[in-house]
Amino acid sequence: MENMPLLLLFVITMAANLTGSLVRSYYSKRVSQSTTGHHLLNALSSLVCGLTLIALSGGNFQMSPFTLGMAVLFGMVSAGLQVATSAALSLGPWSYTSVITSMSTVLTALSGMLFFGESLRVTQIFGIVMMVGCLILSVKKGDDQKKKSLRWFMLSLVSCACSGGIGLMQKLHQKSAFRSELTMFLIVAFICSFLFSSANLLVAKYSKKSKFQPFFDKKPAIWLLAVLFVACGIGIALNNLINLYLSGVVDSAIFFPIVNGGGLILITIASLVVFKEKLTGRQWTGLTLGIAATLLLCI
Repeated sequence: MENMPLLLLFVITMAANLTGSLVRSYYSKRVSQSTTGHHLLNALSSLVCGLTLIALSGGNFQMSPFTLGMAVLFGMVSAGLQVATSAALSLGPWSYTSVITSMSTVLTALSGMLFFGESLRVTQIFGIVMMVGCLILSVKKGDDQKKKSLRWFMLSLVSCACSGGIGLMQKLHQKSAFRSELTMFLIVAFICSFLFSSANLLVAKYSKKSKFQPFFDKKPAIWLLAVLFVACGIGIALNNLINLYLSGVVDSAIFFPIVNGGGLILITIASLVVFKEKLTGRQWTGLTLGIAATLLLCI
């Protein structure tokens, strides 16, 4: 990646993020809304992701105990993020789910102040206040939608917490003496993510306490599933690998507004074009606040 133009890397990582998010949203809304289906998506896309990273590693598999430990934890949290996000997308709008998940920027900003001696800037303080407004406006008020909306909201918050944990672990690893082991870090992480969801599927399959949920709402074509799993896995692999590299060579004031703010705007546009999402006036106000808050938190 050292020999590639930074602009090209930004284009690739944002396209990869949009592709992975689009596939996950389509799968959650049109293919499967069950927990087993979400774990199946995470397991197989994580496997594809790991294989993609192995192919890109150039045969360098050196890894320290520090990287191994961080990678295992990273993989578990990544699995939680993917499953919670898929479940949230099956219940609520892609655009707003992405905004709430992006609130993880608040957690990384606060962690920088608590653990890395960084200070909160005025723009970040305003961003945090605006994010609170975004959350207040996110849940629908109607009684018929309230239960479903609250479940979506809680799952989105879980996604946010997992995303924040991932950001913190990325920062810890890339500030360590083992930052050059980023490819192996991600390979081990996504193998662990695959094992995590596979274990959950086995428990669900053979547990006597609950009935096993079908993977899919309606049986889809095998070729469609293959395309979804492969596209999602490759998108996640490229997005994670390039973002880890860029975070170490590009100033934060440039990197985060482009990747987080730009990516969020692309997802919002795609959600309106592809899924024809309809939001209430209250939600549109919250969505606008969320995008503006993300940009302020990144500046």
